[in-house]
Amino acid sequence: MATKTTTQRLDVLKTYKIYIGGQFPRTESGRYYIPTNAAGEKLANVCLCSRKDFRDAVVAARNAFGGWSGRAAFNRSQILYRMAEMLEGRKAQFVDELMLQDASKAKAEKEVSLAVDRLIYYAGWCDKYQQLFSAVNPVASSHFNFSVPEPTGVVAIIAPQSDSLLGLVSVITQVIAGGNTCVVLASEKKPLCSVTFAEVLNSSDLPGGVVNILTGKPSELASWFVDHMDVNATIYCENNSDVKKMMQEKAAANVKRVFFYDKVHWDSEEGQSPYLIFDTQEIKTTWHPVENIAGAGGGY
Repeated sequence: MATKTTTQRLDVLKTYKIYIGGQFPRTESGRYYIPTNAAGEKLANVCLCSRKDFRDAVVAARNAFGGWSGRAAFNRSQILYRMAEMLEGRKAQFVDELMLQDASKAKAEKEVSLAVDRLIYYAGWCDKYQQLFSAVNPVASSHFNFSVPEPTGVVAIIAPQSDSLLGLVSVITQVIAGGNTCVVLASEKKPLCSVTFAEVLNSSDLPGGVVNILTGKPSELASWFVDHMDVNATIYCENNSDVKKMMQEKAAANVKRVFFYDKVHWDSEEGQSPYLIFDTQEIKTTWHPVENIAGAGGGY
């Protein structure tokens, strides 16, 4: 009796790793989940990150902070522009991933183009925002008084959950343009573009640890993003009132800033601004005495 054979083949789902310190490890927890699209199609095997993954990412971001913040602003600009070049070169792949996650082809192409443009926009601001936000302050003494912006440090970001690429790119770029490093939790339901974007970062001269991208559940990780004592600021892009309240309360423990970007429309003009760079800057004020030079008839 002949045996019945089947010709149906199961797709081999790609395993999307995370991005920590310039490397692509698997989650230390060994946990994965499989997101689906509106048609119920399985998209990939995606890491379900743990608190330990987040701690490792914060260590990588802190180690990278000194080198990245100390780079010349024009060099940060060059690297952001290179990121735009690499994203443009892989445009077709990102369009395919966005379409897998229920975007139409026209919407997917527009989103990738806007993401490329956003990188170029912030590349242009890397060596200009300091002039915009610096000041020489009037004082009633024989001193010069200068105020200049400096990066705040490590920024923990919970990216927009309904947005796979543009919101992720926007919120990362405004943070690193100002010399900060970051740890980002990508969209839980639409994670495909996040790890692919990490591959773009890895091939665009960005030092390892400047951007670290995790995947998983905000419900599990949100408290650690604001509670960690070596995180200097937290950005939350969703509108869950309970999570917002929790973040504000926990941030008081170590006096970190918390920013809520739930009302930002990333595909509009308000999705890009030098004032978004300024959010994660600290103002350093320096006093310098005016030296009187004999015979010069005045102070300099």
